Amino acid sequence: QIYLGQRAFGFSSAAQIYFGKELKDISIAEAAMLAGLPKAPSAYNPVVNPKRARIRQQYILKRMHELGYITPAQFEQAKQEEIKIKTDSSEFGVHAEYVAEMARQLVYEQFKEETYTRGLNVFTTITKADQDAAYLALRRGVMDYERRQAYRGPEAYIDIPGAKEEADEAIETELAEHPDSDDIVAAMVLQASPKEVVAVTASGEEIRITGPGLAFAQSGLSAKAAPNRRIKRGAVVRVTQGGGTDWSITQMPEIESAFIAADTQDGAIKALVGGFDYNRNKFNHVTQAWRQPGSSFKPFIYSASLERGLSPSTLINDAPISFDAGQTGGQPWEPKNYDNKYEGPMTMRRGLTKSKNMVSIRILHRIGAKYGQEYTTRFGFDADKNPPYLTLALGAGATTPLQLAGAYAVFANGGFRVSPYLITKVTDSNGTILSQASPDRAGEEGNRVIDERNAFLVDSMLKDVVRYGTATKALSLKRADISGKTGTTNDSVDAWFAGYNPKLVGIAWIGFDQPKNLGNKETGGGLALPIWIGYMNKALKGVPVEERPVPGGLVHSGEEYYYAENPPGTGVQSIDVGVRSTPAEEQVKDAVKNELF
Repeated sequence: QIYLGQRAFGFSSAAQIYFGKELKDISIAEAAMLAGLPKAPSAYNPVVNPKRARIRQQYILKRMHELGYITPAQFEQAKQEEIKIKTDSSEFGVHAEYVAEMARQLVYEQFKEETYTRGLNVFTTITKADQDAAYLALRRGVMDYERRQAYRGPEAYIDIPGAKEEADEAIETELAEHPDSDDIVAAMVLQASPKEVVAVTASGEEIRITGPGLAFAQSGLSAKAAPNRRIKRGAVVRVTQGGGTDWSITQMPEIESAFIAADTQDGAIKALVGGFDYNRNKFNHVTQAWRQPGSSFKPFIYSASLERGLSPSTLINDAPISFDAGQTGGQPWEPKNYDNKYEGPMTMRRGLTKSKNMVSIRILHRIGAKYGQEYTTRFGFDADKNPPYLTLALGAGATTPLQLAGAYAVFANGGFRVSPYLITKVTDSNGTILSQASPDRAGEEGNRVIDERNAFLVDSMLKDVVRYGTATKALSLKRADISGKTGTTNDSVDAWFAGYNPKLVGIAWIGFDQPKNLGNKETGGGLALPIWIGYMNKALKGVPVEERPVPGGLVHSGEEYYYAENPPGTGVQSIDVGVRSTPAEEQVKDAVKNELF
């Protein structure tokens, strides 16, 4: 039952994970190494810290000999035995802890206690290349944000004893409480000055940090630093190694992040990273974090409006608007554009490209909040989590990254609902298939939830978001088949990017577990989009660019497409745009006369 490092629970599991053996087949030397794990599994295990694991193992062998559990001959042999650790195991090669836990829960739902006794083999949809790309992109995105924050100070302090042996023991015990997070390593400070910090890591390596390596934590090295921020002897700090061999001081992030990628044709999940570090926070933000989607929800409102006679060329007034309490279902509401700039009448297409809040609100006001709410359930959103008020136009409801991935897949695959799934099959120890996935697929008309033309038009607008709008960074992928939408919620609490090519959808999210402002200049385009790009860069390498065919039933006129039943000049031409004559005064008079917003 007990945790023994590297996702091993119990000694049978540890024997498999570390040595690739059944428990009954391990040697005395291997048994002694396993017996050393319970004291500090994260610090003493032979994968993370071979040197310390060996010292501990030798001590245990000595005690076994002293107590008469093994003969002198066995003691001598075990002492010399070279232990082969299974470090090449895919368990260690792939950072898929959230995936493994999700798979365990799903299998347990079906097989209950037999999950642990039947020797089941579980095959997932995840691929190593995709998972590695997602993990690295997410970690990089979070740490890029972290570097823009202030240094918060050491994680802990101890008084280091004078005697060397006692000092080593005290340092070892304290560092075991601060497990490394991949390349973000805990270190105990031995000496500190504004010019140099000398520290020791859990593996016993003594490191010197100077010059640029001290830049981030300079405030903690100043004589004026507050006592709880001061870097001094006995402080536990985080260090990381750059591309070369130079160490620098960093810190563990407070923010969390999530990323999921799935096949748009059947929902097979290709990569899933539920948070920054599973060992620190086991909450899976992909499946469990209900957050406001913000502007990443707007395309679903635009999609709804196409069924109500609007087209991408419909003119909509981007001007301030206000609603009384009766219209909002709560407080009076005076929404603003993100940048507080208003550009007057613009096409619906431009409104989405520039993510104009006033345009989305006017669209939802026109089609009705109740209709908007009901329509979005086609994509898999929960009606009760997205109430039918005008704030829905700005994504003030709640969704998870998993749900958003399924929803955006509808635009990518031409209008079909697919459900993201993780397990392809489960077999018993003889290879007999016990359960197999039969996912809903795109192309089967029974799974169609929106008109193919609707999916095509929304997709073409989302391509413009990448070409000219809030997601132009994605042009670095040099692909013409990329579509997507940034999302930044009120007060920059959640940052999203939802994007896809015809075959692969990806959702990136960043935010605090206890929702709070990420920083005034922090947006979905600046925070979440780089994670998405980092992943897609690898995932789409060598994948040919796909041209999307124009579905039947659309009319092309000028630069725009229209539903054949709503050709140019019909349907909804404009919303709240008013009569426009050339002199500015006339426009103001008209607006007042017509009580336009």
